[in-house]
Amino acid sequence: MSSSQASQDLGKAVLRIVLGALILCHGISKLISGPGFVVQMVQQAGLPQAVAYLVYIGEVVAPILLILGIWTRLAGLVVVINMLFALGLVHMKQFGEMSPTGGWALELQALYLAGGVAVLLLGAGRFSFGGAAGRWN
Repeated sequence: MSSSQASQDLGKAVLRIVLGALILCHGISKLISGPGFVVQMVQQAGLPQAVAYLVYIGEVVAPILLILGIWTRLAGLVVVINMLFALGLVHMKQFGEMSPTGGWALELQALYLAGGVAVLLLGAGRFSFGGAAGRWN
């Protein structure tokens, strides 16, 4: 393996592990406090209450898969879908707003979305339990 390939694989690992760990924190919070807020938002949007429980796939299962590097591209897709739902259900009113510190109000959500897209496109790399082989890694 060339040093260039090793650097790319290490970069992929850093991206997916950090993305997975940060989103997993949101999932753990929902495991502890329950999905009440998400249920409320889903119902207000006219969607079935059961849709709210998919947040556990997007914020617990997918991040764990990202961290391990298993079914990484699929996990990245789930993160993208999860973030699109979060933006659509919770954050649309903030789309044109700035934060008090001068950044975009949705910069965190945008980074999670872009990170999910990047992982979807790049895959896991060699430093993963899934290895570089396979369509979804």
